Amino acid sequence: MNIIISNTSDEPIYLQIVDQLKEQIVQGELVESQSLPSIRNLAKELKISVITTKRAYDELEKEGFIVTVAGKGSYVAAINKEMFRETKVKVIEEKMTEAINTAKLVGLTLEELQDMLKIIYEGW
Repeated sequence: MNIIISNTSDEPIYLQIVDQLKEQIVQGELVESQSLPSIRNLAKELKISVITTKRAYDELEKEGFIVTVAGKGSYVAAINKEMFRETKVKVIEEKMTEAINTAKLVGLTLEELQDMLKIIYEGW
């Protein structure tokens, strides 16, 4: 498990942990039933507060990515990858709708918008 914390990011540290663990789970780097480091061990490893790691684990559990067994630890949950994908596609659609509305507001054509999307997409 590899987590990189950026102190210069605008995103809170607990969300950085959540996002990176979600990505590792969805990509199959962390597999169903795999144990995760204890909250204390992860905090020590990342040199952050135990409260921050607890908040990240609580968020992951709330979203169904991990399960915690009292006295045993936290484990990767079985996730419905298709449902997760559908949720993310909905977020993309909402953001694209916002971008399209802004583009229309400033007079961008569909072709200009497509060119911009292609440049940005290929830059990743």
